[in-house]
Amino acid sequence: MTPPQITVLGECVADAFTEPAGTRNELALRVLPGGGPANTAVALARLATPARFLARLSGDVFGRLFRAHLEASGVDLSYAVEAAEPSTLAVAELDTKGQATFSFHAQATADWQWTSAELAGVDLADTACVHTGSLALVKEPGAVVVEDFLAAAGPRATISIDPNVRPLLVHPEVYRARLAHWCGLADVLRLSEDDLELLLPGTPPEQACDTWHAAGARLVVITRGADGALASLDGERVQVPAVATQVVDTVGAGDSFTAGLLHHLGTRGLLGGRLTDLRIGDVEAACLFATQVAALTCSVAGPNPPWESQLARFATEKTVAQHLDSTH
Repeated sequence: MTPPQITVLGECVADAFTEPAGTRNELALRVLPGGGPANTAVALARLATPARFLARLSGDVFGRLFRAHLEASGVDLSYAVEAAEPSTLAVAELDTKGQATFSFHAQATADWQWTSAELAGVDLADTACVHTGSLALVKEPGAVVVEDFLAAAGPRATISIDPNVRPLLVHPEVYRARLAHWCGLADVLRLSEDDLELLLPGTPPEQACDTWHAAGARLVVITRGADGALASLDGERVQVPAVATQVVDTVGAGDSFTAGLLHHLGTRGLLGGRLTDLRIGDVEAACLFATQVAALTCSVAGPNPPWESQLARFATEKTVAQHLDSTH
């Protein structure tokens, strides 16, 4: 079955990674296109889901890089706005486990300046799911415009939200204050265990799921890195293991997981509306697929999700390895 279209709304950020420089007085940066929503749109397109990205792309050097990257991955930019403002820059420092800490240069940049007029003409007739999240939902002045767009899209499309809390740029309290409202808009809420700790400190994952179900989200998925993922559908839970991989870094892994989850649900005709036909077995299968997408993203540098052909090859190699293990 051909997957239905998924429309992603949000930021595209220049992720700059520090590299060894020629002298002690220099800092070399390697810049890759990133940003949670952009990463998800790229991952969806590479998995062969028709992915449309609603973004405000600057005409600066970073914006031109974003546009080339998105188009090369097959993302539809027909509704992208050509923005006058500069691009957002995030400088990443990696620890010994490949986990990234970001510092942001995001004041008055293109990503946050959405107006109602810019989104008013977007045609969602062929869109089964609208996904957004991260800073686009909390950075003013555009945050309320994005929320209004989700509310208008809700009667037609499944709504997916990934909070992707960035405490160095926006205080977690801002996310907490809006989260119940987002759950009222969302059918799918995907977040990391780091997000959970920032949003509901000290709360067990199962209890957090019930809180967000009560606020309106039918499907809650909490990704837990090497410990896999916990998914809860109206309170019915399943845990899936992570896929073992050689981790280069974890940048973009959560975004790729979300793309894998939505792609899998879409290919089975389960997106569109309120997920009324979704069962816990469908959720488990989608999460198992999503962990493979995330694992392949972790195996390379930066937010570089796998193509459909790479994923198929990975699945075949894993099956062969499991067979060889079972015969010895």
